Amino acid sequence: MNFALFSANAEKVELCLFDARGRRELRRVVLPEYTDEVWHGYLPDVRPGQLYGYRVYGPYDPANGHRFNANKLLIDPYALQLAGTLHWSDAHFGYRVGAPRADQTFDRRDNASGMPKCVVVDPAFTWGNDRRLHTRWHESIVYELHVRGYTMLHPGVPPAYRGTFAGLSSPAVIEHIQRLGVTAVELLPVHAAIDERGLVEKRLRNYWGYNSIAYFAPDPRLIPGGLGEMKTAVKLLHSAGIEVILDVVYNHTGEGNQLGPTLSLRGIDNKTYYRLVPGDERHYEDFTGCGNTLDLRRRRVLQLVMDSLRYWAGEMHVDGFRFDLATTLARGDSGAFEWHSAFLEAIGQDPMLARLKLIAEPWDVGPHGHQLGNFPPGWSEWNDRFRDTVRRFWRGDDGVVADLAFRLGGSSDLFEKQGRRPRASVNFVTAHDGFTLQDLVSYDHKHNEANLDDNRDGHGENYSWNFGVEGPTDDPTINRLRMQQKRNLLATLLLSQGLPMLLAGDEFGRSQRGNNNAYCQDNDVSWLHWDALDGDGALVEFVRTLTRLRLSHPALRRTQFFLGRQIAQNGAKDITWLRPDGHEYTESDWGVAHARTLGVLLGGDPGDKFVSLLGHPELDDSFLLLLNAHYEPVPFTLPAPAGIDRWEVAVDTAWPDPAPAGTPVPAGATVDVWPRSLVLLAGRAAATPAP
Repeated sequence: MNFALFSANAEKVELCLFDARGRRELRRVVLPEYTDEVWHGYLPDVRPGQLYGYRVYGPYDPANGHRFNANKLLIDPYALQLAGTLHWSDAHFGYRVGAPRADQTFDRRDNASGMPKCVVVDPAFTWGNDRRLHTRWHESIVYELHVRGYTMLHPGVPPAYRGTFAGLSSPAVIEHIQRLGVTAVELLPVHAAIDERGLVEKRLRNYWGYNSIAYFAPDPRLIPGGLGEMKTAVKLLHSAGIEVILDVVYNHTGEGNQLGPTLSLRGIDNKTYYRLVPGDERHYEDFTGCGNTLDLRRRRVLQLVMDSLRYWAGEMHVDGFRFDLATTLARGDSGAFEWHSAFLEAIGQDPMLARLKLIAEPWDVGPHGHQLGNFPPGWSEWNDRFRDTVRRFWRGDDGVVADLAFRLGGSSDLFEKQGRRPRASVNFVTAHDGFTLQDLVSYDHKHNEANLDDNRDGHGENYSWNFGVEGPTDDPTINRLRMQQKRNLLATLLLSQGLPMLLAGDEFGRSQRGNNNAYCQDNDVSWLHWDALDGDGALVEFVRTLTRLRLSHPALRRTQFFLGRQIAQNGAKDITWLRPDGHEYTESDWGVAHARTLGVLLGGDPGDKFVSLLGHPELDDSFLLLLNAHYEPVPFTLPAPAGIDRWEVAVDTAWPDPAPAGTPVPAGATVDVWPRSLVLLAGRAAATPAP
């Protein structure tokens, strides 16, 4: 086995080998070679399963950015697997805790007993015919889930497998995901992460996992049987036609600020790996709100991230990545977001990574951190504008209809540039961060008391509505309205142009009891309660109806932005915005603040059918989408475009299940759209006479 560790400023590196339980250090080996700032050495007797770590010698000089401390056992940044989890003690810090100048007081206590150990692994695995699926963007529907929380309470998962990738591989789990009609799972961070000391002292954990400490190793709690468990899960999901996207956190590490622990990069080469405050290198530039920022301006740091991405794509067969706080990754020397940053350029030219699904969370907490719409071609971006606009419309807010039209159409105002397509917008109404769908219609205020931070954490403005009662209620009228509102939100999401993302559990009414920041709730607050399926089976079927409609009809998932002009010989336009009286919206109509209704006529879409330069394509069905957020019924006059003599109901959220599908309504007729409801109708032509 060859061991290698980059450190530009170290003076010596020791490899520490441990017994099989990681409790006793067997020997130390000084890495004898130093080539191109890499310390390395070959040990012929090391085999898979060997536990190890590093001790790195160098100056402890925080004022000049150096925090070497050979008393601290360090995690190999390139470790493929870790054994054990972090057990906190004061010895983990590189300074004397509680000293007057804590960040400059050298600490000689050894932390090895409480540290995870790196594991030498045998990467062999029988992938068979497994390949990445490369599902086309416009045919994709993403499903965000947490491996542990998704499987902890699932009755179809054997108890020994719950909370792990082996549980995610269970047939009952994969069958549910497949039957929903989604095409990809987006997994909350699976990289090995640590629980902050403050959380541990409160008997809480960093459940979400946005506190990475090793970029190549899965969290040991997710793979108790080894790396093969994760590879098996990926392989079985692919066999079911489901892509795997990883949520990755390369913007910071769990080492925190200058008062944080010394676990890996800080002790290996602090000055290289982290962005330090110019002129005061004791402190860290913090664009993440987590204490530090990884310095991707430096070649070796960028290499670490790129090598990690290529490992997960090449060795682990994942299909894409969602980049947490992606704005941070693209900040340049001045601290400003740079469209041509080294990170974005490296991704864009990489022959493996550029073909994967790349999704940005386009913001961070630094200056000018919100960069929605500003990532390069090839990227998709979480669209919080979609989330907020859709929530506000269905809550009944004033002045939202014009913005809603942009969101329904794929947010062309944000993304229609450099040849980008509607798939650049990742549409979502709920995500891991914030209210679940059930809580969105059940709470006016956040209830984060369980986080033990006096309810100060989490967003204060959620654009939610409880329909008159805060939290659960036995009132049948309120529960009926809440269920209808959930159908409205789900239908708007899955019938809008762009790339839709569902939050796991929303399809059967999962609640976090009003907690909109459940990052530290590794318990039944966050875990999915699958017994809710018994009461919300109709909502699951409703989601399935929507996903089938979307994937069956190109008009509902266009590959290009709308032009608002004729696309067929019969004069049909690709999109027409309609008032309730059946007339097309005018410029002055968009400015009506109290408007609560909108009609959208979608002309048939050529989809993927071949179109000759001289001919005209065969069109998909035309659809009419009617949205009424008013508290009273609104009469809509149905349009009568050429070639359509009737409309058939495909979706009506005022009904408790998809029962009315197929109900015919004559073109030109006036129908009442029920209060706070959405209706989707498919256009039908007159029957062709028999010959």
